[in-house]
Amino acid sequence: MALSYEFSIGSVRAKENSLFTNAEVEQMLACKNESELIRFLNEKDYGEGNTIDAILNNHTNEMWKYIRSVTPEFGIFSPFFHQNDIHNLKATLKGIMAQRDYDSLLLMPCTIDKDTLKTAVENRKFGILPEWLSQAADRAYETLAHTSDAKLSDAIIDKAVMQKMLDEGKKSGSDFLKKYFNTVVFYSNIKIAIRASRTGVSNDYLLQALCEVDEFRMSAVISAAIKGYDALLETLTKFSEYDCNKAMEEFSISPSAFEKFVDNKLMSLTKENCKRASSGAEPIMGYYLGCEAEKKVIHIIASGLRTQTPVDIIRERLREIYG
Repeated sequence: MALSYEFSIGSVRAKENSLFTNAEVEQMLACKNESELIRFLNEKDYGEGNTIDAILNNHTNEMWKYIRSVTPEFGIFSPFFHQNDIHNLKATLKGIMAQRDYDSLLLMPCTIDKDTLKTAVENRKFGILPEWLSQAADRAYETLAHTSDAKLSDAIIDKAVMQKMLDEGKKSGSDFLKKYFNTVVFYSNIKIAIRASRTGVSNDYLLQALCEVDEFRMSAVISAAIKGYDALLETLTKFSEYDCNKAMEEFSISPSAFEKFVDNKLMSLTKENCKRASSGAEPIMGYYLGCEAEKKVIHIIASGLRTQTPVDIIRERLREIYG
């Protein structure tokens, strides 16, 4: 019998009860070392394993099994996999061209298998890749082969995936996904421009790297970035779109505070649109993004325990969770 969103929403609402609460995050913060954190996660049946990475991998595999079992249209998750697709393409390009092993760098889940990527790069047959990526992959290959400019090669591929996410958001018919991917692309552009402004890149590079998205003032950003880092930051503090001015206030504190602001903005958007949704794919999307936020929190806590970072500093770095 075909799955329905009515069934999947009922299932995922019950499944949300397994997501961590803020109280449980505090319990993780109370762990004195990584072994205690591993024990806590095992006792909570979060995932099986004797290391943090093993536990997270096990949890991720179980999450996807569950999501596949309740989702009427699993293709709605493809835009989230495309980030892994382009990571894998970059790793394959550089690995083959430098004649070094790259298999261990490949990420899952993805929509393009590693053998297809290998064939495309080794034979320069990028037409076998999905249409949204084939031309960008060929240009990236050409750039890397003839100029050795890995930064521009990566930027060409990154722009292709940003455009794909925007297209998928529009095609989905979901206001949430459109807003979500617009926000992701907007802040990806901001990060690209900031990095570029430090190195004195050209107008041409920025045109190839930045992606048009609603309410992104591309010409103003490019003009400021070419003038330099300080000029760009001053310009960005004047933009209210996507709360850019608030994000830049956090950037003035530290780049990590900026990253946290962006992550929290995306999580707030997710909670606003998915927590109380009573139809469509949003509740399943919310559960998935909630699981991803949990993994990030666990990584931050585990890293802090390894480096014996004071608990107050670890707490400051934590992102907003869905549970």
